[in-house]
Amino acid sequence: MTTLHIEHRITDYDTWRVAFDRLADARRRAGVVAGRVARPVDDPRYIVVTLDFDTAEHATGFLRFLETQVWASPAAAPALDGRPRTAILEPEPAAVV
Repeated sequence: MTTLHIEHRITDYDTWRVAFDRLADARRRAGVVAGRVARPVDDPRYIVVTLDFDTAEHATGFLRFLETQVWASPAAAPALDGRPRTAILEPEPAAVV
């Protein structure tokens, strides 16, 4: 399992959520198998999104789509405030915590 981790500031959550929900079919077609949206308890204008894929190639492809088709257009990402921080993550073997 590979995770695409995305963090970014937003100007308005409701506007952001509508735009995010519009991409549900694109996420499914790209191979997203699970996803989560979270906001820090002390900063409602910040979003953390984690999207899980079966392969790193699918995660990388979807990140390219976001960078070139979504985040590059204010109309497609109306509440985005600045450039998102991203990371493609692979799980490490289980460790004792």
